Amino acid sequence: MNEADFQCPLQIRSNHLDGNLRCGYPYHMYHVRVEDEFSAAHFLSNYHGKCEKLHGHNYRVRLWAGGAVLDKGGMLLDFSLLKKVLKEVLAFLDHSNLNDMEIFQNDPSAERIARFIFEEAGKKLPEYGVESSLLHAVDVFENSRSMARYSPSPNTTAVNV
Repeated sequence: MNEADFQCPLQIRSNHLDGNLRCGYPYHMYHVRVEDEFSAAHFLSNYHGKCEKLHGHNYRVRLWAGGAVLDKGGMLLDFSLLKKVLKEVLAFLDHSNLNDMEIFQNDPSAERIARFIFEEAGKKLPEYGVESSLLHAVDVFENSRSMARYSPSPNTTAVNV
């Protein structure tokens, strides 16, 4: 199948392991996840309700990686390495007032925290010889019932149809 024959209503193309073009998001055959926690205070300046007051959370964070190729040992990524990267990023946030950090624009929502963790982990992985493109998503839980996920747009290219 070539690009001229490929009709995708989403106008997205992704190459898969078998070389065929498919609509939608890239398919990752393997996913791994590590989890850790940090504690921090915050308030939401542009929210009207109880969260506009200073309060704290014991955040639970899940860092996801995905890919289709395993190493010689049959692993996508060493769990201990992924845990180490997550722990380093969370150490920066732990026991702080998140509103004091300019990156959150005085509104450190779970969504913004998830994106920050994703981007910082992506910067650290290459220091350990791992491609940052393996990062798939970050989940940030404020409690057991409320979670925000950051997952960037898939690595795809637009097709002119």
